[in-house]
Amino acid sequence: MAYKFLMTASTLGAAGQQLLIDAGCHVDYLTESQDANEVEQKMAAAAYDAVISRTVTLSEHAIAACPSLKVICKHGVGVTNIDVNAATQRGIPVLTTPATNAQSVAELTIGLMLAASRHLHFFQHEILQNRWTRSSVGAELYGKRLGLVGFGEIGQRVAHIAQAIGMTVSFFDPGLPDDAQHPNITRLQRFEDLLPVSDVLSLHCPVNHTTRKMLNQATLARLPQQAVVINTSRGELIDESALIAALHSGAVAAAGLDTFAVEPLPADHPFRAFKNLILTPHIGGSTQAALDAVACSAAQQCLTYLDQQTFSPRACVNPDFQINKEFTL
Repeated sequence: MAYKFLMTASTLGAAGQQLLIDAGCHVDYLTESQDANEVEQKMAAAAYDAVISRTVTLSEHAIAACPSLKVICKHGVGVTNIDVNAATQRGIPVLTTPATNAQSVAELTIGLMLAASRHLHFFQHEILQNRWTRSSVGAELYGKRLGLVGFGEIGQRVAHIAQAIGMTVSFFDPGLPDDAQHPNITRLQRFEDLLPVSDVLSLHCPVNHTTRKMLNQATLARLPQQAVVINTSRGELIDESALIAALHSGAVAAAGLDTFAVEPLPADHPFRAFKNLILTPHIGGSTQAALDAVACSAAQQCLTYLDQQTFSPRACVNPDFQINKEFTL
C-alpha cells in the first residue's frame, strides 16, 4: 500500500528516498528546513500517514492538525524537538534510528576533542590575521583521563578511539545493565564521581528532567583545572552561562560544541567571541554515509509500522512503551 510521508527538511538521504519510491509512497518536503510554521501548515493541509522528523519543531499543534498520522520517526535519536506526549496521547509511536549515525558522531567527538585540546581555532585565527604565532598553547591527549556521560553506541566508539590515542576512560551511565562488561574502562555509579577524574568530559546522553543543565556552575567546578568539555549530544545539557564563566576564568581550558540550547546559534551569542571554543553547526551525524543510513532506517521503520503495526522496542521513545531505565543523575 502506498503511504503519504512528510519529511521535515528539504531533502532525505538517497537510500531512504529510493526505499520510499520503491514502496510507491509519496513524500513531501519542507521549503525551509527550520520553519515550524511550514510544518504545521503542511500537516493541516494533507493526510499524512508518517512524518520523518529532522531538527525543526514538531509541535502538539502540528500533530493535532493531522488526524491521519500513524507514526513519527526521528531522523536520528534526540527527540527534544518532537512533542512526544502529544503523540502518545494520540496513540502514535515515536521511533528513532539508534546506532545509524554513531560512527560519524563519535568521529566528530574525537575531532572536537583534538581541536579543542590543541586550540586549533586560535591558531587558524592567527594565520588568517597574518600572524605566525608558534606558541606552546595546547595539550596532548595521551595520558589524559576521559570521562563519558552516557555509554551507548556513540560513547563506546569514542572510548575505543580514545584508548587507541592513549587516554584512560571512565563513564557514568545508569541506564546500562549492572552486569555489562567493559574491559579496561572504569564505570562510576555517580555523575559527581566522574567529574574530578575527567580531564576531558564528553556528553553522550539524552535530555530529560534530571539531565537538563547537568553541566552547570556547581558541576563545572568539580572538573580538574584546565579541563576540556565536549558536547555532541544536546545543547540543553549545558548551562551555557556557566560554561561561559568557566571559559572566561580559565577553569575550563577549552570546549568543543556541536549543539546548543538555541539553534541556529544566535548572531550575538557570547560563544562566538571565544578563541578557545570550537563550534560546529550540529553536524555530528551529517556525513553522507550516516545520512543514508539514518534515512534508510527511518523510512523502513515507518513502513514496517504502517504495514505490520510492529516496531523495535529499542527504537521507541514513547513513555508508555519505554522499556529501558531512564537516564537519571
